Amino acid sequence: MNQESSQELVSIIHTKGTLDWAYSTLILASTAAAMGKRVEVFCSFYGMKCLYKDMSELKISPLANPAMILKSPVGPKWFRKLDWNKVLPQIVWVFPGMLYLVTYAFKMKMKRQNQLPIEELRDLCLELGVKFTACSMAFEVLGIDEKDLIAEVEIAGAATYFAESPSSQSLFI
Repeated sequence: MNQESSQELVSIIHTKGTLDWAYSTLILASTAAAMGKRVEVFCSFYGMKCLYKDMSELKISPLANPAMILKSPVGPKWFRKLDWNKVLPQIVWVFPGMLYLVTYAFKMKMKRQNQLPIEELRDLCLELGVKFTACSMAFEVLGIDEKDLIAEVEIAGAATYFAESPSSQSLFI
């Protein structure tokens, strides 16, 4: 039995196309890989955004996400303690520029927490041997061009993914 087949496999299904969800997936993937586990990330539909060479399209929005804690990374201490997603009505998040403001604030907060930028986190996953697979059906339905994706991506269908993934453990993000 070779070492790869004896390693515990962690399988993550990634379907969300926002910056916060990409961080969640890549943090779990890099952590498991650093612990010596084989990691496979199957990206379907909007989760394919984290496979693009250019990840600048990944944004974050509190719209229709009441669980999101949104605090300012700048300002006096009392101001930074406010959860703007509780203080402001949801309608505020549809105003022009809010998506960019929230994304900027999120990136700034991650930087202050000494977290890697998303591109570097994905590169770390690749260095650690994380396998990324793009869903072939979503690939076709969304009209994604293969040249827009990172070279390390494998394209396969859901049947291939389920045939190779563990029968009792998968994370769905």
